[in-house]
Amino acid sequence: MESVPPHGKVGIHGWGSYVPRWRLPMEEIAAVWGWPKQQYKGLNVVEKSVDGPDEDSTTMGIEAAYNAIRRAEIDPSRIGAVFFGSESKPYAVKPSATIIAEALGITPSTMASDLEFACRAGSEGLKAAMGLVGSGMMEYALAVGSDTAQAEPGDVLEFTASSGAAAFVVGPREGAAAVVEASYTYVTDTPDFWRRGLKPYPRHGEGFTGEPAYFHHIISAVRTLLDMTGYKPGDFKYAVFHQPNGKFPLRVGKKLGFTQEQIEPGLVTPLIGNTYNASALLGLTRVLDVAEPGDLVLVAPFGSGAGSDAYIIRVMEPVRRKQGLAPRYDDYLARRTPVSYALYTRYRRILTMLPR
Repeated sequence: MESVPPHGKVGIHGWGSYVPRWRLPMEEIAAVWGWPKQQYKGLNVVEKSVDGPDEDSTTMGIEAAYNAIRRAEIDPSRIGAVFFGSESKPYAVKPSATIIAEALGITPSTMASDLEFACRAGSEGLKAAMGLVGSGMMEYALAVGSDTAQAEPGDVLEFTASSGAAAFVVGPREGAAAVVEASYTYVTDTPDFWRRGLKPYPRHGEGFTGEPAYFHHIISAVRTLLDMTGYKPGDFKYAVFHQPNGKFPLRVGKKLGFTQEQIEPGLVTPLIGNTYNASALLGLTRVLDVAEPGDLVLVAPFGSGAGSDAYIIRVMEPVRRKQGLAPRYDDYLARRTPVSYALYTRYRRILTMLPR
């Protein structure tokens, strides 16, 4: 069994979020495809965020990373690695991590990699950053999770697939806003969700995505980590789980012994939908936006295919100062402009013109 990083050697120095202003209400989708309300109201999602015509997962990642670096209060050139986790990157072959690094003044003395593990790639980058900093190979590393709204028109996934980004600057324990006390990863080959090469939209296994995918992997990761560390659910102020919809995180939290009061502060999906690689990570940014020194946070991202990470994070005194150094998640949430389904298809380039 692993515990990375050991003994709280590393921490989160800066965090950042980004959510597009454009929001598509569930009623708009249902009206176009004839979905009765009872078929989607159980998802506990009111509307979803949609990237604009001049946005993609990379541009959103740049904004979130810029906010994280502002909170970290470091020269970007001190960042030794940039990891970009996404399942909707704009180039099939060309790293987005290099674009982010160049835009933010991190190049050229850095490594940069795009990662892929469905919705867990951003968390995968976060864990890699912790390992590199904890080993002493570098002083700081940047992890970004970002995705755009990918869903086949008319599919139930269209109700939740949304857009957003989250980013974290990982560095030494000293001066960190939050220290990572331990983590654990649980992975199996469970094909609950996939997108074949050259296919524009992902496919999913309907109820199979819940069990044996989402619930089994998160529960296994969290329970193992709690057993390893001796912590109990009641020890935590906040608990953040991957959020494919608004009901799964509440259900998995209840199964693990967490209360709704612990989960709701980090619950972002009901008002912006499932942002894939930014889902649980956005929940963590929202928690750090309001957390107090001494608070203990459990975070459990999940990625189809399938795997889950579980982290135990202790909030430290510098969080107070850093909270005001960049826009908060709720600031982006408040910049709401509703769009129609027709405008959504235009922004997402779902409709294409045939050559005359």
